[in-house]
Amino acid sequence: MHAVTGEYDNTLDRVFGSKRSMRIRKEWGWQMGYSKTNKAETHSRIVRVAARRFRERGLEGIGVADVMKEAGVTVGGFYKHFGSRDELVVEALATAFKDLDVWEKRTPDMAHLLQNYLTEAHRDAPGTGCAMGALLGDITRGSKSARALYTERVKRTLPFFSALLPSSQRADKRRRALLILSALLGALNLSRAVSDPNLSREILDGVRDELIDLVKPGSHVD
Repeated sequence: MHAVTGEYDNTLDRVFGSKRSMRIRKEWGWQMGYSKTNKAETHSRIVRVAARRFRERGLEGIGVADVMKEAGVTVGGFYKHFGSRDELVVEALATAFKDLDVWEKRTPDMAHLLQNYLTEAHRDAPGTGCAMGALLGDITRGSKSARALYTERVKRTLPFFSALLPSSQRADKRRRALLILSALLGALNLSRAVSDPNLSREILDGVRDELIDLVKPGSHVD
């Protein structure tokens, strides 16, 4: 059976009232004007837009209405997909972290990771870059659920970093991984914060070079 059009939904609402018309649509197999497949596709599109825009503008830098508009959905349809704004934030964050999964799979060693993370290209493209870096400041003011998800990502990243460190290094690899992660996130955010392009470049290049020297096999790590 074809999905009900928006106009027909409105007619049902006027005739039966919103609650009863909703029951009718469910009984007839209609899901608020969309098939289940279309609804899932729309939901995914909204989340992808939010994942990109939150990284670019921050969690409070763009409203629900703008996200919905860019996704091609009316703002009135928001609660058909999400129970709250925080629910959207958490789903968007989880989607943004999937980009890190792909990045990690393509990272052969720590030197490669450092060379590709602290770059001007990454600095200038937060919307498609590391969500841990892009949303670091926002998460400190985020909801409990958003902070919990971010925390789990940090816990997952630390052993990945540890595994990339040379086996010849004697120091605690977890502590070394924590140092590198903190330096990467801090340098990336600082390079984005300063208005002087030369200083921004110096931050990226300087921290990257120091970290590469730090993780070289045989380097002093005591």
